[in-house]
Order: sequence, then structure tokens, then C-alpha cells
Amino acid sequence: MNFGREAQAQPDIRRYDGLIVLGGPMNVDQVQQFPHLKTEIELIREAVNAQKPVLGICLGGQLLAAAMGGRVQPNAVPEIGWYRLHTRPRAHGDRLFRHFEQTPRYVFQWHAYAFEPPPEAVPLAWTRSCRQQAYRLGDHAWGLQFHLEADAALISRWLHLPRGRREIERHWSPARIARIQAATQRHLPVATPLSERVFGEFIRLFSPRRYAHLPSR
Repeated sequence: MNFGREAQAQPDIRRYDGLIVLGGPMNVDQVQQFPHLKTEIELIREAVNAQKPVLGICLGGQLLAAAMGGRVQPNAVPEIGWYRLHTRPRAHGDRLFRHFEQTPRYVFQWHAYAFEPPPEAVPLAWTRSCRQQAYRLGDHAWGLQFHLEADAALISRWLHLPRGRREIERHWSPARIARIQAATQRHLPVATPLSERVFGEFIRLFSPRRYAHLPSR
């Protein structure tokens, strides 16, 4: 479901095996401007309560937090680019985060807001500039602040969109774009197989079906 194309859609959660909720340029507190955010929050809450698998990424992780009693607010500083991610002790036995192998990894970030996980969530990861980077809620729902799904094509597109360039240049010099591109070449060879393992684990929570790998457009 792409709410950017079908802003008034009202999906029936009973038709879905689970949810993967991705990011976007808006923030959780912009419901008046983007009414579909309220719809997404309600769908996420229904899915979690129905014990369906839910994976929220960036804005999706923030919406999951908001849906289940957490808080979302501006981060002290924005994170755009590659940042060293540290896992917490309870991540080592987590279905998804055990694949980080207790070794700090660099992950791609693009956010100015951050979540405070729901009260009963298990915090899983942090960075120096954002202390809440991932959490698990129950056994079927995860919120990630970072973009483990981002490949070279997607990162390049974000960096060269006028909106993206303006956001970067609002906080850093234009030279940061080239530095992010160079960091992408260094870190993506490690991040890509990690993302395949993590997302593979999540997909295995769904009903048995055939799935196809599709590249970024």
C-alpha cells in the first residue's frame, strides 16, 4: 500500500499476513497535513494486537512506537549518512538482531525525529547520537530507526533529490553528499548481506508462500 498514491485508502488488516511499514519525509506529528498517518497507526495497532508480524523502518518504527504507547520527538541532532550501530546485550538472543554478531556495524540513517519505545518493548540498539535505534515488542514486532533496506540505487536517489540535498545542506556543507557516497561504497558490501539475513528471518514469520527479490526502482 502506497499512501502517497492512495491517501484515502482504508486497508483491511485481515487481508494481510503482516506489515512492513517503511519511511517517508513526513513526521508522526503531522497528522493534519498527512491524514493517512492516523490510518497507519490504527492498522499497526490492529496488526500487533492480532499477533501479526510487524516491521517498522524509520518513520515506520516511529509509527509503531506511537501506536503502542511510546513517544516520538525530534532527535537532538539529525542523522543522515552512515553511523556506527551498537547492539545491546538483549539483542544477542533476538531473532533478528542476533545476526549483528555482537559486532558494531555501520548502518544508513536519514531522520531528524526518534522514538522512545513502548513501555514493554525491549531496546536492542543505539548510536552515539541517537540512543534508541531499535526495539522489539512481544515476539512479532520490531521498530528500526535506520535503513537496513537501503541499497546503492536508493541512497543515490535520496542524495540527489532536491528535498534531500536541501536537508543535508541545512545542517552540513554540500561536501557531505560526496562523503556519504564514498562511505556507501565502503559499508554497503557488509550491510547488504546483513540486511538479507535480518529480513530473511522476518519473512519466515509469515505464512509459507513464495517470495521474489525485487531491486530498488
